[in-house]
Amino acid sequence: MLAENGANIVKSYYCEGFERVAAACPVPIVIAGGKKLPELEALEMAYKAIQEGAHGVDMGRNIFQSDSPAGMAQAIGKVVHEGYTPKQAYEVYQETRHQK
Repeated sequence: MLAENGANIVKSYYCEGFERVAAACPVPIVIAGGKKLPELEALEMAYKAIQEGAHGVDMGRNIFQSDSPAGMAQAIGKVVHEGYTPKQAYEVYQETRHQK
């Protein structure tokens, strides 16, 4: 409905059956980060969403409430833009976290 009303991009929560939601959306769809999750879980959610058709993520608290916001932002970027798995991206987060 948003796309029919002129939206160029749609933000939605990741949910069961997200692949169908993404396939039915005629414009790019990004997922909301939702509630604060442990870092690996947030990376897993982002990875699944991208694999199921999301074009990106719009995360706030899962980055800014992390003990290493820079590391988490880099890790999310690796998942979204470079195809990293959650475990690979978590290693990026861990490396940055330990550089404090």
